[in-house]
Formats: sequence, C-alpha cells, structure tokens
Amino acid sequence: MRRDLPTDSEVREILSRRRTRPLPRPAPPAGRALAPLIKQLDEKFGRSAGTLEPRWREIVGDRLARVTRPQKLTCGKGGTGGTLELRVAGPAALLVQHQSEDILARVNLFLGPGSVDRLRIAQGPVKPMSDSTRPANRIRPSATPLPAEQEAALDASLAPAPDGLKAALQRLGRAVLAKDTSGSSNRRR
Repeated sequence: MRRDLPTDSEVREILSRRRTRPLPRPAPPAGRALAPLIKQLDEKFGRSAGTLEPRWREIVGDRLARVTRPQKLTCGKGGTGGTLELRVAGPAALLVQHQSEDILARVNLFLGPGSVDRLRIAQGPVKPMSDSTRPANRIRPSATPLPAEQEAALDASLAPAPDGLKAALQRLGRAVLAKDTSGSSNRRR
C-alpha cells in the first residue's frame, strides 16, 4: 500500500504538536576549568625544563649555553629540591661538573630558592641555540678604507644619484672596490 505524503499544512500541524528537546548548553572553556588544577600541579611538582630553555643563555651565560641544554627537571619527594638533567657536549662535561654549584645557584635564582638540589650530566650532542635566543646586536666588521683616488672616483660617479639612494650605493661601491683590491692582492702572491 502506497502512502501519500502529508501536505504543508499537515506537516506544520505535526511539528507543532511534537515537543523538541532543548539544545544542550555548550561546554565550558577547558582553560578556565583546568586552571585551578594546573596551578595546584605547578605548585606541587614545579616547573619543567622547557621553561628554562628560552632563557638558558641568560641563566648560565654564553660560554656554557653553547655546550649545554636543560633536558629534564624532576622534583624531589616531599616537595624538596629536585634534579636538573643537562645534556652536555662530550668534552665540556668536566667543565660543567666543576661549575655545577654555580649552575645550581643560577637556576635556583631563576626558579626560586631550593627548586634544584642536584645536577645530573648526560653527555651527548647538543643542538645549536636557535636564532631567536641569540643576541641581536652583532657588530659588523669595519671595511678597510679605500685609497683616496678610488674614493674620489666613487663619489664622482654617484654625484647624479638621488640623496636617499646615494648612501646605499656608496656602501655597496666601497664593499665591491675593497673586495676587488683584496682579491687582486691575493692573486699577486
């Protein structure tokens, strides 16, 4: 038996008689719900080695930062100081061992007193620091001055150039001419 489809008015009547469920409330943001738990865990177990990594150069200095990386920070039992595991390039392990008290003092200054009591050294390859953690103020080596006749010829050739472009062209010209003179002196030898 074939059944006919309801008309538009019948569909409206059927839908008006049926009760629909209310939409469920959206879930609360996870960050707000987890914030107290994360704060409690942070107080109990402390920070991780990941918090030390971005500021490692500031904490231990350039010399040690080149050959060490913080790997793991474990907390001691009962809330006492923990252990910091450092990845150290092989030959520098002895240097790090001799400076361990200094390193512990600096790390405790950053994390808080008594955060780290011991230092564990794991020898292995150390990745170079990323560019974002390196100091940005590098000094360029100064170019050797050009002979007076070359400097005068360069200035004369750049006389018609616009003022905004002239300084850049002078730097470029000096670099090229200095490279030519140093290359020709190397060829003579």
